[in-house]
This record gives sequence, structure tokens and C-alpha cells, in this order.
Amino acid sequence: MTRRMTIADFQKMKDNGHPIAMVTVYDYSSALIAEQAGVPVLLVGDSLGMVMHGHDTTLPVQLEDMIFHAKMVSRGSRKALVVVDLPFLSYATEQDAVIAARRVMQEGGGQALKLEGGREIAPIVKRLTEMGVPVMGHLGLTPQSQHQIGLRAQAKDIEAARKLIEDAKAIEAAGAFGIVLEVVPAELAGLIAREVNIPIIGIGAGPQCDGQVQVWHDVLGLFEGKSPRHAHRFAEIGAQMVEALSHYNKQVSEGSFPTKAQSVSMKFEIFADIEAGQKAH
Repeated sequence: MTRRMTIADFQKMKDNGHPIAMVTVYDYSSALIAEQAGVPVLLVGDSLGMVMHGHDTTLPVQLEDMIFHAKMVSRGSRKALVVVDLPFLSYATEQDAVIAARRVMQEGGGQALKLEGGREIAPIVKRLTEMGVPVMGHLGLTPQSQHQIGLRAQAKDIEAARKLIEDAKAIEAAGAFGIVLEVVPAELAGLIAREVNIPIIGIGAGPQCDGQVQVWHDVLGLFEGKSPRHAHRFAEIGAQMVEALSHYNKQVSEGSFPTKAQSVSMKFEIFADIEAGQKAH
């Protein structure tokens, strides 16, 4: 029987200096493929609001959306640690957070949750972890706060950098098992990775983090156009998909598909009897 990765295994990777790969996935097929590739940590990110639902931001994503997608990912995953985002304002209070956590973990099937915010959410992180819920933090560019902080690099001045360090320490002290740092200076991210004992997963935060997370669609190059600076397109699957569908469309339009190879046949004499019967009518 295959054993699923645990948060203890996650911590051991940092302790052993083994960089951690994490990727966002949103459905059964993407989880299945990521597992076949050996990715140890899967994130059901609220970025699904943009890349799967077509919204401009993550803010419209609701708890039911996260549960729906977490169910699919959980069915496609047997070995990876599955982390699920709690969406915008679903953890505004400790009571809200407990209710949301119970629903996501019981109905969605994830093994851990990710929450955005620093010292202001430390009491919520503490409450959840005391109740047995593994929590990952998210600092730096936090998309749920984009109307307040903007979609730009964070913690580039002394005051903001010091606040980020203190936020990371507060989230660790509250019981989080890891933290995502998004679009912050690489030097600062490296310092934080050394200052805290839990794994730091970077996205646009440089190579000194304990691991990296990327969005499924960016990694595979599914969308046409330029990806964000912090993303890397490891393939151009989107262009290949367009090409394949264009071939399909062309062959159907010109009548060259399907061929005998894609068709089912019946014995000639049976068809002859059926055809003769139709003509008799």
C-alpha cells in the first residue's frame, strides 16, 4: 500500500536540505499527472478562480468551489500531501475558520489548509492547529489582499522587510508547518528560510527557499501570452493542444475523419437484411 506524504515528511525534506517541489492542481486529471511526475506536494489554490473559472481575481472564489475542486484532486492523488486554500474571508473569525476547515477537510479530503496573512491571523492559525488542523501560511504578495496591497513585489523597504520577518516568526509560533512566500526579494526570502525552522516555499522569491510552488497552467504553458515574471514555462502544451484541435477540426470539416480504424463494423449479411427490411417498409 502506498503511503501518503505527511507534514513530518515535509519537515524532514527541509531538515535534510532536500528542495521541495509543489504545484497547484485543480482537478482529477491534473492531480493524477502530477503524481505520476513525482511531485510531493499538491496545492488546490484559489487561483482556480482565474485559471479555471475565468475571474479576474481570486476574490469571487467561495468555500463550495474549493471543496468541489479538492474532492477531484483527492480522488486523483494517493501519495502527495494535498494542501487546500481557504478562500477570501472564509476565516475572518476563529469560528468561521473552524467551520471552513471542517468542511474542506471532511468534504474535500485535503490533508492541510493554507491561509493568507501574518500576525493578524496568528490566533486563527493557533486555534486550528490546536484542533489538529495542519496549516500552511502565505505571506508577501497575498492575492486575497490585492486591492489593499496591489499586485507587485512586497517587502522591498526596511520597514516592510522587518514586518515580513516578524510575520513569518508569528505564523511559525502559532503552529504552521510551512509558509509560502510570494514575490518578495530573494535575499530576504533566504534570510527568513534560515530564521524559521519550518519549510519556506517560494514563488517569485528566489532559489534560497526550501522549495518552490508554481501554477499548473504556467508550468505547462497552457495559456497564450506572457506568463508572470515569477513563473517559468517548462513546456508549451497549450500550443500543442491548439495544433491538435486544429487538425481535428480540419479533418472533420474535409471528411477525412473518422476512418475505418475509428469505426465499428457489422457482418455484411446482417446489414443487408436490415437494409432490405428498411426498403420493404
